[in-house]
Amino acid sequence: MSWSSLIEFEEVTRSKRARELISATGAVAVFIVLLALSARIGEVSPQALLDGASAAADYIGRMVPSLHFNTVGPDLKSWYWSAGTWLNALSDTILIAFLSTVIGFVIGAPLSFVASRNLTSGWAYFVVRRLLELIRTVPSLVYAMAFVLAFGLGATAGILAVALHSASSLGKLFSEVNETADGKTFEAVQSAGGGWFSVVRFALLPQVAPAYVSYTLLRFEKNIRSATIIGLVGAGGIGQELFVAIRSFQYQDVSAIVLMIICTVMVVDMTCDRARRLFT
Repeated sequence: MSWSSLIEFEEVTRSKRARELISATGAVAVFIVLLALSARIGEVSPQALLDGASAAADYIGRMVPSLHFNTVGPDLKSWYWSAGTWLNALSDTILIAFLSTVIGFVIGAPLSFVASRNLTSGWAYFVVRRLLELIRTVPSLVYAMAFVLAFGLGATAGILAVALHSASSLGKLFSEVNETADGKTFEAVQSAGGGWFSVVRFALLPQVAPAYVSYTLLRFEKNIRSATIIGLVGAGGIGQELFVAIRSFQYQDVSAIVLMIICTVMVVDMTCDRARRLFT
């Protein structure tokens, strides 16, 4: 390599580093500006944060049950004085999540075929794809509030809200999985005289079925949390019991219910994780 080539290489490297430095400086400046604007719009105050932390510590302190080693049995019984009612509500939450996931899968899977670029084209693809994106942009909590107004308090509103969001999310995920499928198998089925349904049945589904199962189990995990949250607006389940405890200032009831929710979510997560490993 000649001296002129080395000099040219150093100039190019120096110029590239200068551009990278300018880009990094600009990105940091934009981040700082956005952070400052967010703090201003959100009225963030260090004093307010300190006061809030103190109030939160006091609230958590009231939630801690009074348990003693010598009387741990009666203390636990007193803490979980309404365990039967809470377990029934918790089972309702799990059933809401399960049924919503099943409905979401049944609706989302067929829609994903139409929303896949390698299976459908034209206006049908565009309309269904945009519809899935539009529905999933609205939080399930908003749907729950709307369905509570329409159908009243209870699990029906919760099932519809979580199922609608699940269908759009699974449909979007499945469509992206469909588009990663090997197109050569599509061509093989078509060359044998197979139509659109044959392509989906014999070429697509064998490739994407494990991913469908994995994403559905992940969605079930998420729906457990969603079904809990929507209960706060009267859509049934353990969230509704939690809301009543919070509104009634029953601090230890709040901690008992929250602990039940945490344990349930952990068990469901571990179970679904092991199930996913069997299919992937």
